[in-house]
Amino acid sequence: MKTVAAILQTKPDRTVHTIRPDAPVFDAIRLMSEKSIGAVLVMEGDEIVGIVTERDYARKIVLMDRSSKSTPVRDIMTRAVIYVGPQEDNERCMALMTERRLRHLPVLEHGKLIGLISIGDLVKDIISEQQFIISQLESYITGERA
Repeated sequence: MKTVAAILQTKPDRTVHTIRPDAPVFDAIRLMSEKSIGAVLVMEGDEIVGIVTERDYARKIVLMDRSSKSTPVRDIMTRAVIYVGPQEDNERCMALMTERRLRHLPVLEHGKLIGLISIGDLVKDIISEQQFIISQLESYITGERA
């Protein structure tokens, strides 16, 4: 099992995109669109105060017929942000995301934000791990040396 720290090291772009709680939702959606991401952490200084996702936008702006240009991020963000540490393993993260229906987990070390992992990052990692195991088993069965 790989740790979150190891998964973060494999990401080509480890930038965590953030926004302030008083910014308009429109700015958060534009940032997500420009960066091809599904969530932005809401920060006040170095403190995570929430997360805003495409799901938040769809449910709290579009379906409620609100304006994304006049509604601040704080009005739609999810405040109870669940996070993990860099030592957490991929299986525990996957279980947490499945159980809580999350798609993004901030990674904190000693209270400081060091990264963000997505469900896609975990799926990619677990598939890679399984392909390696299959390859090793095939080599064992056929008697080939890897």
